[in-house]
Amino acid sequence: MKYTIFLFSFLLFIWQNVSAQERYAEQVVDSVMVDTYTYAEKDNQKLDLDIYQPAFDSAVDRPVVLFVHGGGFSGGKRDTPENQKFCKRLAEYGYVAVSVSYRLTRQGTATGFGCDCPADEKLKTFQAAVDDLQDATYFLIERWEQFAIDPHKIILAGSSAGAETVLKAAFQPPYCYGLDSGPVSYAGVISMAGAISDINAIYEESAVPALFFHGTSDNLVPYATAPHHYCSEGSPGYLILYGSYSMAERLRELGKPYWLHTTCGGNHAIAGTPKTEYFDEIIEFCYDFVLKGEKKQIHTIIDGEHKGDYPEYNFCTQEKQESNEE
Repeated sequence: MKYTIFLFSFLLFIWQNVSAQERYAEQVVDSVMVDTYTYAEKDNQKLDLDIYQPAFDSAVDRPVVLFVHGGGFSGGKRDTPENQKFCKRLAEYGYVAVSVSYRLTRQGTATGFGCDCPADEKLKTFQAAVDDLQDATYFLIERWEQFAIDPHKIILAGSSAGAETVLKAAFQPPYCYGLDSGPVSYAGVISMAGAISDINAIYEESAVPALFFHGTSDNLVPYATAPHHYCSEGSPGYLILYGSYSMAERLRELGKPYWLHTTCGGNHAIAGTPKTEYFDEIIEFCYDFVLKGEKKQIHTIIDGEHKGDYPEYNFCTQEKQESNEE
């Protein structure tokens, strides 16, 4: 009898502490479960995804953060230690985090994914990754009750090549997955040093809340509008991309919510740093912009030293001057 009373009191104590925290805005659990599934088989390879869930969680209709790793479409893994840590932290806040593998179509090719890779091959590479991401999404939505997720609250997140993938997927019209609730749009997108090849893909009906992390001196994926890898106009891989600044300007003109997080002088390393250095900003975006539906437009500027032959921006210069005066 005493043991039963003690156990009940202990469980009540745990419940009171968890309920006092704001799920999705604060950490609510310490333990996370991870399961691996094969979501598709293509080109003689199995494509897997890892699902991270809060342990012993009875919540339903949980939002999802679906993460796509980087690696120039020739490398990278869904389950590197840093990607595992990122997904586990998201699950500790109550989200269902999913990290996916996709076809690395530039792996082992003679031209890689730089200026020797023809522009049409680059576009095909983007599309193949998007196709895989949509298949992973379909896998989750088909099992939304099993995984206790909300199909209309799937937030895409990606780094570098993964960011290019999620951006192309996110800014598309709603896709029909056969749900009684109708077609599904992604609920938001988090891009870490990403860009798109068609700025006109962002329009009134396709725009979703977006969080963009980017450095103004990114030597691979342009911060604003410039060729991919800054390839010369005569090279096979010459392809104009529209980076974070250009996408944010487009959303600003449309009156849609966005958060542009600029690191002045930052290079392509920004593709990896937000998962640790700006995790709080990611949580704030997911909670405020997506779950609460706030219609904010924010530009956060991180001071830094301008490097390389890339355009300087007035706000970076002003920020540096203000910083020096303090």
